Amino acid sequence: MSSARYQQRPQGSTWGDFGEDDQLGRVNLITAQKVLQGVAEVKTGQTFCLSLPLNLPGGNILNPRRFPPQISPTIRQGAPNWIYEVRRDVEDATDVVNDDKVLLWLQYSTQWDSFSHVGSLFDANGDGIAEPVFYNGFRPDKSFSLTKRDNTDSAQASPWESAAQALSVDHFAKHGMQGRGVLINLRDQLGDGRTVVGYDLLQNLMAAQNVEVEAGDMLCIYTGFTDRIVQWAGKPDGELAHHLCAALDGRDERLLQWISDSKLSALIADNYAVEHYDGSKPPGPCATLPLHQHCLFKLGVPLGEIWYLHELAQALKSQGRSKFLLTAPPLRLPGAVGSPATPIATL
Repeated sequence: MSSARYQQRPQGSTWGDFGEDDQLGRVNLITAQKVLQGVAEVKTGQTFCLSLPLNLPGGNILNPRRFPPQISPTIRQGAPNWIYEVRRDVEDATDVVNDDKVLLWLQYSTQWDSFSHVGSLFDANGDGIAEPVFYNGFRPDKSFSLTKRDNTDSAQASPWESAAQALSVDHFAKHGMQGRGVLINLRDQLGDGRTVVGYDLLQNLMAAQNVEVEAGDMLCIYTGFTDRIVQWAGKPDGELAHHLCAALDGRDERLLQWISDSKLSALIADNYAVEHYDGSKPPGPCATLPLHQHCLFKLGVPLGEIWYLHELAQALKSQGRSKFLLTAPPLRLPGAVGSPATPIATL
């Protein structure tokens, strides 16, 4: 498959499979039929919020570049628009108004990764030079600048050719991230210690729990990590935070191949990065986050991180189930690389 953006694609990728201009990847598999399959899983009407409070985990222990939301009042007539008595502006008005704004790090808490979050150095145009490229061959616009990105006019801030705009998280919002969710409970068998989960272990646990993943399903992995975040109450333990709970082994080629073969539409976990990362990398050119590269760059599979899955996992276990209706749109924010989410599971 070739296009104006690429002459060759990474081995095992889905580039071009959904069209040369595709911006949704495996999200295309969340079809009307898949939504109906999710709706068919609703038996009790119970709902579960799968988001942490967006001010958790607290501090910046997990990532020094991300911080909790900063909420402040808007300004009205030169004063904070907070407990604002409108009679200051309109005679005898009885209204009292609060109005606020937020400075939000989009991937601080429960969130989606878009395809523009992680790309790779790859020779997509066949000139022998590896350059930054993202899913489906989208490349950053060379004239793109931080000044333009800060422009509030999205049409000027980022041309369509820019990877940030073409693969923005808002495309997921427009499509609708609603369909059948499937949960595998790693915590029950593995506990709270760090276990790096490869293909064999994952398949054994799925078989023991009678979990099956079909094309278009959104797979959720419960490790218990956000349980600990809630317990820390905004003050995470820096000694423990990077050494707790299970995480997928992104360097297990059989695991990556299973993700490809399963045709899952999204991969979600309650831990920080879905995959295990200890800061190390094998010798030679390769990704530091191989599962991110496989899913976001090659397959077009969005990643959900730091979801709160405890209550859902307990309910599914008590009912002997693993499937549910999942509704999880990101913010419809053009140009955004990631987005907070407030997912809802319905049983």
